[in-house]
Amino acid sequence: MPTIENNPTAADRPNDRYPPGDLAIWIFILAELAVFAIAFVGYAFARTYNVELFDEYQQHLDRRSALINTLVLITSSYFVVRAVHAIREDDSRRCVQWLSAALLMGALFLFIKGAEFAHHFSLGINLSTNTFYMFYLSLTIFHFMHVIMAMVILAAILLKARRGGYSARNHRGVETGASYWHMVDLVWLILFPLVYVMH
Repeated sequence: MPTIENNPTAADRPNDRYPPGDLAIWIFILAELAVFAIAFVGYAFARTYNVELFDEYQQHLDRRSALINTLVLITSSYFVVRAVHAIREDDSRRCVQWLSAALLMGALFLFIKGAEFAHHFSLGINLSTNTFYMFYLSLTIFHFMHVIMAMVILAAILLKARRGGYSARNHRGVETGASYWHMVDLVWLILFPLVYVMH
């Protein structure tokens, strides 16, 4: 017959709740998603009135790099999921390893996107070039900054995990950071087809 030890109650598992992580991060995530949603709607309306302009300059974007970055962020999210799973299993070492892998993917994303920005800037392209580039640079730079912020959060969690600051009973911080990381990835999964692919 099952024992209490094999079936811990909610009180014994303070982190087993939905949504995972702190409530404050979810309020912040919803606010961030609202900002991006407004920006995406603005892009869609602007494109409606400048279809030929948007289609023409969209062809100048590096879709291959953007696709690679999409795969990079999807992979990074998988690594973060594995990190959360590891700490739920009380395996801090594996958690640190998966977080490190996620950070490497984040750094790769920044490198690829940074090279793309450098190429555009070397051609004299900036926010005032035209309406398309105003939206493209605004959206992608804003997202770029969010990737940096997410990496800072994951790095702080990694350092704490390395010191044994999380366990199977106390890992809300890991789930909080993971939730924010997934939000940043989700935004890119919308931004990529919207800006690089859709005509």
